Amino acid sequence: MHNNTEPAAVREPRSPSQTVDRALSILTLLAQRGPSGVTELARELGVHKSTTTRLLAALEKFRFVEQVGNRGKYRLGFGIVRLAGATAAQLDIAKEARPTCARLAAELRGTVSLSVLEGGGTTAVAQEPSTERNWIGVRMPLHATATGKVLLASLGFEELSAALERPRQRFTAGTITAGGALLADLNRVRDRGWAATIGELEADLNSVAVPVRGPGGRIAGALSVSASAEHLDTDDFQDIARLLVQAADEIRLRLQRQVEP
Repeated sequence: MHNNTEPAAVREPRSPSQTVDRALSILTLLAQRGPSGVTELARELGVHKSTTTRLLAALEKFRFVEQVGNRGKYRLGFGIVRLAGATAAQLDIAKEARPTCARLAAELRGTVSLSVLEGGGTTAVAQEPSTERNWIGVRMPLHATATGKVLLASLGFEELSAALERPRQRFTAGTITAGGALLADLNRVRDRGWAATIGELEADLNSVAVPVRGPGGRIAGALSVSASAEHLDTDDFQDIARLLVQAADEIRLRLQRQVEP
């Protein structure tokens, strides 16, 4: 006879999603109860202590949990604070960008947005004016948007190489899907300091974008204006980019004042 030490409820096949669920449950329990021991957490999860120990080790590796001295208990770690800080930074940049976006939207008669890099895409965190077509929180492709090209051009060699290896969807006849052509376009973005799309996401939609830098000088997002080809002519791209650069500097100064003593 086999001597099974784990209860029957624990011996079901584990799936990646089940592992993630349990790890997140541990974080939730620690947030609710404070420092807790392995036995206590295992009991709440309904799993064996060895399973809980493995999950805690994985979370500890990324500093999401940490041990409380020699007491055998765990609490939330600094990794949680780091993630919260990243989210707060996105909220801060959205807050500071809104007045500038509103002014530009009225001046340029287009949709002005502030977007950040998120999960292999570009996501708007601020948009003016507020219309039925709300892009806030919607992840858009990097290769077919002006903000995406700005963010792609800011990546280091390894990150950019990995991004270029991903498949690229064709949205219109103007969408750049070939890796070599996209890389050449990104080089132009770096040289002139702004990016543009001409009917690459939607056939009648043009867009211009520039980088927005944070207090440390690193690119924190991209500021763009989008409009129909009739209202946003390619001949005006350079002048519009100049206005966007000035606006991006306004946002940078606002962010800088947040961190100054």
